Amino acid sequence: MVNAIEVSAVSKQFVLRHTRSIKEAVVWLIKGRKGDLSEKFHALKDVTLDIKTGETVALLGLNGSGKSTLLKHISGVMLPDSGSVRTRGRVAGLIEVGAGFHPDLSGRDNVYLNGAILGMTEKQIRERFDDIVEFSEIGQFIDTEVKFYSSGMYLRLAFSVAVHTDPEVFLIDEILAVGDEPFQRKCISKIEDLARDGKTLVVVSHDLDLVSRICRRGVLLNHGELLYDGPIEEAVRLLRS
Repeated sequence: MVNAIEVSAVSKQFVLRHTRSIKEAVVWLIKGRKGDLSEKFHALKDVTLDIKTGETVALLGLNGSGKSTLLKHISGVMLPDSGSVRTRGRVAGLIEVGAGFHPDLSGRDNVYLNGAILGMTEKQIRERFDDIVEFSEIGQFIDTEVKFYSSGMYLRLAFSVAVHTDPEVFLIDEILAVGDEPFQRKCISKIEDLARDGKTLVVVSHDLDLVSRICRRGVLLNHGELLYDGPIEEAVRLLRS
């Protein structure tokens, strides 16, 4: 079976700027700006990971472990400082609510815009438009500018567009927590359908019961390092212990 995702020796660090008191800042300036008012945070440290086509994988870890950063690298939102990430097939997902949406455009226009960003042709979007709107439950608000949408409405439309692109790889980052419970159930059911259809799923979530249900493989991260990669049950047990 071929790899849908190949993460090779990926490292990423961010510079954290610290707010200092006025006194500390003045002393720093008087000393000729010696010393650094910032520090480097290593979000990912030499992470290597292969995910095969059709696998369902949960990225697990405590806050700051690097799981969302890794997912953003897989999606192409971020580029690594070193190492490489390769994906095969159409990649879609929900990394941030409303990402790719233009606030001054209507929901209708954003369906076409976001669909195009995710690789759909105008003909494909037109053919699936009614299904996208029906699933999203946006209804009469489809022609309203999305800057007037609630976060839940953003989620519904963004999720609906993403799943209707028929992606080979689907990425989800804790985004289901935004919707109301009935829509969450609807989303989860759709995700399970994607898994049954042999799509590759990569999920970031703190809901361990949910990921245990959806995913068969768990990847546990801690301070940017890969600690465990194997059956989801063991990954969840390690995280809870």
